[in-house]
Amino acid sequence: MPENPVVPRPEYPRPQFVRAAWQCLNGTWQFERDPGDSGLERGLLDRDLTGEIIVPFCPEAPLSGVGDPDFHPAVWYRRTVEVPEEWAGQRVLLHFQAVDHDATVWVDGVEAGRHRGGFTPFTCDLTAAADPAHTYTVVVRARDPRSGPQARGKQATTYEGRGARYGRTTGIWQTVWCEPVPGPHLGRPRITPNVAASAFRVTVPVSANRAGHEVRVTVSDQAGELVQARARADLDLSAEVWLPLPDDRVRLWRPEDPHLYDLRIDLLDGDGAVADTAASYAGLRSVAIDGHAVLLNGEACFQRLVLDQGYYPDGLMTAPTDEALRRDIELAVAAGFNGARLHQKVFEERYLYHADRAGFLVWGEFGDWGANTGGPAGDNQQPTATFVTQWLEAVERDYSHPSIVGWCPLNETWQRLHDRITVLDDVTLGMYLATKAADPTRPVLDASGYAHRVPGADVYDSHCYEQDPEVFGKLMAGLAEGEPYVNADRDGTAWSVPYRGQPYFCSEFGGIWWNPDVRPGESSWGYGERPTSEEELQRRFAGLVGVLLDDPRMFGYCYTQLTDVFQEQNGVYRFDRTSKLDVSRIRAAQHRPAAIERARPGAQAPTSTTSPTT
Repeated sequence: MPENPVVPRPEYPRPQFVRAAWQCLNGTWQFERDPGDSGLERGLLDRDLTGEIIVPFCPEAPLSGVGDPDFHPAVWYRRTVEVPEEWAGQRVLLHFQAVDHDATVWVDGVEAGRHRGGFTPFTCDLTAAADPAHTYTVVVRARDPRSGPQARGKQATTYEGRGARYGRTTGIWQTVWCEPVPGPHLGRPRITPNVAASAFRVTVPVSANRAGHEVRVTVSDQAGELVQARARADLDLSAEVWLPLPDDRVRLWRPEDPHLYDLRIDLLDGDGAVADTAASYAGLRSVAIDGHAVLLNGEACFQRLVLDQGYYPDGLMTAPTDEALRRDIELAVAAGFNGARLHQKVFEERYLYHADRAGFLVWGEFGDWGANTGGPAGDNQQPTATFVTQWLEAVERDYSHPSIVGWCPLNETWQRLHDRITVLDDVTLGMYLATKAADPTRPVLDASGYAHRVPGADVYDSHCYEQDPEVFGKLMAGLAEGEPYVNADRDGTAWSVPYRGQPYFCSEFGGIWWNPDVRPGESSWGYGERPTSEEELQRRFAGLVGVLLDDPRMFGYCYTQLTDVFQEQNGVYRFDRTSKLDVSRIRAAQHRPAAIERARPGAQAPTSTTSPTT
């Protein structure tokens, strides 16, 4: 098969756990649709496939070279992988950053792994003892059924996207790559900052506990090495290293100064030689709750979030370039936002890398839409056990990123509250408790908007798309009396357990419909009545934002949304990321201290950032 002259998305896909040797497998793969999901019986495992595709773009995306938006119950991929000679004698790990939805991988005709879930990575052992003279044949089958409960995010179950659902993604949609590792080798570390002690706790799993082996972690900054510590790696499945920083080299990670420390992690053998090594980084920051405030490093930091859905016209859920990921953060900052709710999708990890470097606050979310099977009222949501397992994989992948300040496993799981415990109740509580167990350092929102099913969850929220600022203000005013706006069914039937005084924010609002270039007959929508002019839009935006900024019990908000997404045209920017309104006025409306910041001494007002050109 001819090689691509330019490998798409060639950057290292796992920037917080970097080994020097690796091979990007993006580019041209053999490809074949399998509409009857009969490919295994028809011999697709053992023969060349009839078409080609550009990985990591899905077959629905134009950038894949296929560009077929129809349903794909099953698809097949095939390519050869030649192991470099210098990898001889090592194990070779084959990584898939994301395959939607059920994947099976064969290597030289032998099944090497299976994985369920379209958003999280998995790894296969390409070979137990790599032979540099051997070329391996990798075959992947991805199944993506149209019906049934499945964590789909915003993928449409109708042929054409409609409302707030868009084009589908099937199969490989993030980078495929491989790397060599020695027999005993490092696993991905968990890096936990401890601001109170000015230290990091680094937990490092190892593949084997060999006598005499140690883990060594070194922390450095721009001026050089700060601290180094070791721990035995032959007693526990994971070695744990404690790294207190010198007082004169302590520098917190915060939006105004997103300082990152470099980490080097070594596995030492019994003779003290380096058996395996990897590079990482970390930010020293804390997240806490005090009354109605969510604190960053002990200070109130009003979260001016924007809803980011991570879709692109030519790549769908896959960014066309790494620069496009970074650019989305720059565009949000230019509009006055200091963070984003990553909506209904587990974003590519490279996005979080850029957020870490930019000081951009992030709420990690799971793409849980797809559990609503349309059953009887009160039992319409049918999430399965795999929702919990997939979400835990996402939390584990992203645990060490300082930009993440909160977790949101579910979104708008509307279902009537009644006197029976339902599957939704079980899974919501399970995902909440699993998140708290996996990460006790960040607040967890049990379900964004509705249905809240965990009494006393860390935070509480609502979604409100009222377009009149005066009416919006009246709806939000109840928070002062401990009776905030809560989403409910149209007849008033409750979806959620009552509010219990937690920190509260309006995590979806606005969504102002604005497309100055809309053509007759074009599919276009937003919330409420479309403004007649940009001036009206700007006044509406400032009024809505002002209501929330001036509420002393509101810890943040999330405005819908960063960009238009296909027919949903309520973004600050167009779908192609060009400007469609005066972004400086959007920024100015947000660029003042919020009431909760003014009420707490030492709180930081937003700082000025140079707006990038658009």
